Amino acid sequence: MHHSRFSAVLFDLDGTLLDTAPDLGAAANHVLAQIGKAPLSDFVIRQTASDGALALIKAGLSETEQAEHDLTILRQQLLDHYAQHLYVGTRPYDGMVELITWLNSRAIPWGVVTNKPAFLTEPLLALVTELPNCAVAVSADTLQLRKPHPEPLWHACEQIGVTAKECLYVGDHIRDIEAGRNAGMTTAIAAWGYIAENERLTDWLADVEMADPHSLLAWLSRE
Repeated sequence: MHHSRFSAVLFDLDGTLLDTAPDLGAAANHVLAQIGKAPLSDFVIRQTASDGALALIKAGLSETEQAEHDLTILRQQLLDHYAQHLYVGTRPYDGMVELITWLNSRAIPWGVVTNKPAFLTEPLLALVTELPNCAVAVSADTLQLRKPHPEPLWHACEQIGVTAKECLYVGDHIRDIEAGRNAGMTTAIAAWGYIAENERLTDWLADVEMADPHSLLAWLSRE
């Protein structure tokens, strides 16, 4: 038997497993440039990435400009561009390769539960060859419900064959921690992710907060 207290570890994708902001931001800036708007700064992209494609577009437009444009079309243009450039600047966070290698070496299954749609999640994960053996990927549209509802996390557990109470869920947004708590999992905040400046992480009521994937690996391997 392996020596971790967990039978499986599930991760949020954007801002937790992968730093996707470079490619999400590039897609947003591509769309903004086409309508003559200034690009978003890296800081703004990282503050906004967790809120999705529409939020990235809105971040580059005044309220007046938002009213002048069809935001649905701009959002689709962002997603179309992003779908063609999923793994250009995107990379696993520093220490994540070691963490996944450790889980794989102990045959502890790991997977992804994300509010990213499957048409982006699945091709992206296929490109991340340095993180092999992903046991399950649950996307925004895999089920009717999405995080913070626990159903996607329970679905992932069913796919792997573990119970929620044996599982750790790691994420960088309050909805991740709420989903994990609602599911009856142990929850860890990925404090390295896309967390807005004004967030008080203690308010999320997670079990642990981790500064980086190295800390998470140290914590997992201590038991």
